[in-house]
Amino acid sequence: MARRSVQITAQLLKYTLAPALFVLTWEMLPRLGIVNPVFFPPFSRVAQAGWHLTVTGVLPRNACASIMRAVTGLCLATVIAVPLGMLISASRTVSDMLSPLLEAFRNTAPLALLPVITLVLGIGEVSKVTMVVYAAFWPILLNTISGVRGVDPVIIKAGRAMGLSPANLLLRITLPATLPTIFTGVRLALAATFLVLIAAEMVGARAGLGYYLNVAQANFQIPEMYAGILALSGLGLLSNGLLFWAGVRLRIVQWRNVK
Repeated sequence: MARRSVQITAQLLKYTLAPALFVLTWEMLPRLGIVNPVFFPPFSRVAQAGWHLTVTGVLPRNACASIMRAVTGLCLATVIAVPLGMLISASRTVSDMLSPLLEAFRNTAPLALLPVITLVLGIGEVSKVTMVVYAAFWPILLNTISGVRGVDPVIIKAGRAMGLSPANLLLRITLPATLPTIFTGVRLALAATFLVLIAAEMVGARAGLGYYLNVAQANFQIPEMYAGILALSGLGLLSNGLLFWAGVRLRIVQWRNVK
């Protein structure tokens, strides 16, 4: 029993030591005058501002707006990228035809297209979701192609020898073998989603964490601005954790392989 308690304490210490040191450093730097407390307030002031914004509903309301856009864009990107990746991997002709176009767009930064998408689609929800779809599309597509091409050819030949049709071969062999790689692409796309979404929300939005950060900075609400940044970090961490948990529960990934 004592040994188990020591192990639990060691695990807690391992995962909380670095965040605790980070918070302590943040608290002490402005209080010791090493940094200007006006522009970099102590963590306690930021936490107090964050609590007030949470109780009054400001942070939850803006976080919900960002979550809805992120989830919608990520789901649309997955629905588009996975079948297209399967098609590109299965057909050399399609791959050769689309390769130059895909390479050109893949190397175009999503934020570079923000002015174009805003001009074409306006400053409403459609443009913001479109930015998310574009940013999330490429990690999922490339991981799908990589996963399909990495399937063991012996398994494919065995499936064909058993008389499986191309559709059954795809659904019963190729897709299950590719799911872990696709899942990795979705996790990478999640990080890109929030990065692009915050920038998109700073242009013409009326809600969202990016919108709130822009307003707080413009009104010189420094503690509130840092509280919004921490909320964004926490949202990304929570989203990644939930996605990873779903992958483990669905047996797409194994904890011991990514621990």
